[in-house]
Amino acid sequence: KETRPIVAICYDFDKTLSPDNMQAQGYLESIDYPDQDEFWKEVNELAQENEMDSDLAWMYKMIADSRGKLIVSRKTLAEYGKNITLNPGVDSWFERIRKYGEEHGVTVEHYIISSGMREMIEGTSIADEFTKIYASSFYYDEAGVAIWPSMVVNYTNKTQFLFRISKGVPDVYDPRVNDYFAPEDIRVPFANMIYIGDSDTDVPCMKLVHSHDGHSIGVYNCETCDKSKVEKMLDENRVKYIAAADYRNGSELDGIVKKIIADIK
Repeated sequence: KETRPIVAICYDFDKTLSPDNMQAQGYLESIDYPDQDEFWKEVNELAQENEMDSDLAWMYKMIADSRGKLIVSRKTLAEYGKNITLNPGVDSWFERIRKYGEEHGVTVEHYIISSGMREMIEGTSIADEFTKIYASSFYYDEAGVAIWPSMVVNYTNKTQFLFRISKGVPDVYDPRVNDYFAPEDIRVPFANMIYIGDSDTDVPCMKLVHSHDGHSIGVYNCETCDKSKVEKMLDENRVKYIAAADYRNGSELDGIVKKIIADIK
């Protein structure tokens, strides 16, 4: 059993670790959607017209719009993942922060909690850095072709994964996440959690962590420096800090996370 305190850093993916939606980085062009805004407009219309979860709507459109153009398989999605652009410093961030934690007497674990595509994230160069990747995914047939959603992660059910991390019940099919755990049996107290996200879809997780003495950080695009979303979160007490999504050593975000880690005993 781990004797040192565990710090769990949980990340959204799109526009948090990457500057854009992952579907826009290769996949949409391959099915003749040069304008990603049109794709998301159609997703929202499909969801509204059918009282459909918007994440199920884009997963449906990924399969439906690919017919006759490409085969949506685990392999092809991972290939798209290889082309995903990462924010500055992300490639060296995880190991650097783990080492910083070791120097300050804590074990740092990294987690993804994203509405994006798990198979694409698994294709990125940083996939092995995470203790667990919680994200939307498909069920595949014997040939490896996507035929049905196996997991949908939306903004409200994101919070269940924080409880799984906290209680040490990581598998998505394990019902023990609903069991009572005595305080001494909690693997990662919420006070030892850091949640990093960029938008309204992260608010339930941010608020949950923030309200239990954890640390929520709203990040914004390094190039546009548009702080409107995260400043609103700060004003509404959803997050404790805001910073550019710049993960390089010495950045504001780097300093915030290191200070949090150094203060955890």
